[in-house]
Amino acid sequence: MKAFLGWALCAAMSASPLFAAGTFETDRLPTSAGDLKITFIGHASLMFEFGGKVIYNDPAGEFGDYSKLPKADLILVGHEHGDHFDLEAINIIRKSGTKLVLTSLCAAKTKDGIVLKNGEETTIDGIRIEAVPAYNLVHMRSPGVPYHAKGVGNGYILTLGDKRLYVAGDTENIPEMKGLGRIDVAFLPMNLPYTMTPEMAADAARMVKPAILYPYHTTDTDMSKLQPLLKDEKGIEIRIRRMK
Repeated sequence: MKAFLGWALCAAMSASPLFAAGTFETDRLPTSAGDLKITFIGHASLMFEFGGKVIYNDPAGEFGDYSKLPKADLILVGHEHGDHFDLEAINIIRKSGTKLVLTSLCAAKTKDGIVLKNGEETTIDGIRIEAVPAYNLVHMRSPGVPYHAKGVGNGYILTLGDKRLYVAGDTENIPEMKGLGRIDVAFLPMNLPYTMTPEMAADAARMVKPAILYPYHTTDTDMSKLQPLLKDEKGIEIRIRRMK
């Protein structure tokens, strides 16, 4: 527990926001294998730099000019919707040897990549990648038709050094979150009608119990509503970053 709290304190002291090239905000977090740099591109688009590797989550060209960003060693795609799965952006950042991890619906459109279903995992360049459920329970496109159906999309847990990062994907506060194990950093979506209300995100945070919580995929949601809902959760630090 002391080591865990020490890491959280160290992270809080060392992760003051910086501005990356262009308009993107960045954080640096320490791990046992060196610093992790997080770049907040926009919406669900994130870039992680760790151990000399560049990892993208849901790159989409409407949220950033990928021609000006580093080439990818690893790309994660959570589901097939265009604001998460953008083949043009993916092709811009791909290079020889880039690994692409995605869902079966996405793979059907690319004819390549490593398909992970909910509950499956793989290890790439020493990075453990776990695919976990991401779906709607409440918000529906039409009666009985959720915006994101169970078993279709992925959230991902990445193990980077001694830290576990949870990028939740398009999901609500689903019961599977209770069984994710230790999560050091969580990215939870908070926008309507597709993912979570602030109240749902707070409930998800109580289940996941991350040391650091980044709301993402927020669109026009008032993120300031989340802090009061978690005021009694002393072990969770909420960090609001600009997500274009």
